Amino acid sequence: MSEHSERWAEPMRLALDEAVVSRTSGDVPVGAVVLDGAGEIVGRGHNTRERDHDPFGHAELVALREAAGAAGSWRLDDFTLVVTLEPCTMCAGAVVAARVSRLVFGAFDDKAGAVGSLWDVVRDRRLNHRPEVIAGVLASQSTELLRSFFEQRR
Repeated sequence: MSEHSERWAEPMRLALDEAVVSRTSGDVPVGAVVLDGAGEIVGRGHNTRERDHDPFGHAELVALREAAGAAGSWRLDDFTLVVTLEPCTMCAGAVVAARVSRLVFGAFDDKAGAVGSLWDVVRDRRLNHRPEVIAGVLASQSTELLRSFFEQRR
């Protein structure tokens, strides 16, 4: 593991813990945490689409809402979103809209990823904000969690 990835391993483990929670409720196992500038967790989330019958129940959105509430602002400058799976278009757009400074993710999503796989929303030069992106942190653990979930559903 690179030194850069090692820095984000512990927050990613916490996001993986969140992903396990979503799996127990029948949701795709994706988890997220948001850290403030001091490195403290101010938001946690996991997929809740199935449980809550909510199309917006993505781990990233749940965690960002909680972080914004804790911060008392929708602007999450100097915050880091750590998520187990590459964000989709909606979630990548939310990262930009919330002005998140850094996005750290685990596994790439070849089917719906919007941070380099299918699209690259967060680095689109036409947008007013572009966060730093760190990809592939504990990717094998994230991938295995997803693989086993879908294998059981088949």
